[in-house]
Amino acid sequence: MTGHEDQFKQGASFEDIAGEQRLEVLGAAVDYRGDITIMLDDATTMTGFGFDLSSDEPRCFRLICPEDSNPVSIHVDRISGLSFSGKDTAAGKSWENWVKRYAEKKLAGEEASIESESLD
Repeated sequence: MTGHEDQFKQGASFEDIAGEQRLEVLGAAVDYRGDITIMLDDATTMTGFGFDLSSDEPRCFRLICPEDSNPVSIHVDRISGLSFSGKDTAAGKSWENWVKRYAEKKLAGEEASIESESLD
């Protein structure tokens, strides 16, 4: 990453991506914990969970679509755009944030639990 990780969050959209920018956006999509929508060079779109960006040539991006449990492999050169369309279920849920919220509740005399929050 280039230090601009905050730009890769829910709602962010990237069009006409190519070269190093395409690889950076696809790499961020692999780290994203929500669905993405990719735009292909033939104007079709696919939505799903991006989980792999190969380093072998030809480079491929792999996606699991909700309607099919089999991963789809797409040549990177076919991807012209990407949006972070689904909710990032991990946003704000780092260990450090959890400990901070827990300590704040304890100091305020509120009930603090180790139970996880709902993802909804």
